[in-house]
Amino acid sequence: MANQSVAARLRRATPEDVPVILELIHELAVYEREPDAVKNTVPVLTEQLFGQSPAIFAHVVEEEDGAEPTQIAGFALWFLNYSTWEGTHGIYLEDLYVRPAARGRGYGKTLLKELANIAVQRGYARVEWSVLKWNEPSIGFYRSIGAQPMDEWDTFRLTGPSLVDFGASA
Repeated sequence: MANQSVAARLRRATPEDVPVILELIHELAVYEREPDAVKNTVPVLTEQLFGQSPAIFAHVVEEEDGAEPTQIAGFALWFLNYSTWEGTHGIYLEDLYVRPAARGRGYGKTLLKELANIAVQRGYARVEWSVLKWNEPSIGFYRSIGAQPMDEWDTFRLTGPSLVDFGASA
């Protein structure tokens, strides 16, 4: 049941938010059944988000219920992609996560609306992301906002030893 008395604020992430964002990334990895997969660190994520030439960006939703201090309830981490067909950028949403206790309050929708607004304001062609095939709650949510799966496309990934071996053969 959503707590209607909770006040929320959407904002761009700051360097001070990075430890909490990384904590949320770990929570997401547990949810996605990959609890030991996160190798990222606070210094690395800080540099990538706020260094000389950041290529990733993040927004957070923070909430305050009056009894507790303000805390980050969710985040969206994204970067630009490019469509050669459209001739313009798009936004690729790498991670969208809202803590279980804060779900049902519209925070995920708020974060996605902000990315859609950024895309529209900048003339980008799309916002896209991947979702695990078993994640029915998220799939239902995404469909409810009008997002459609790209059934004709499969995601491929070159990583680990295959990446090293293939790259070394260049």
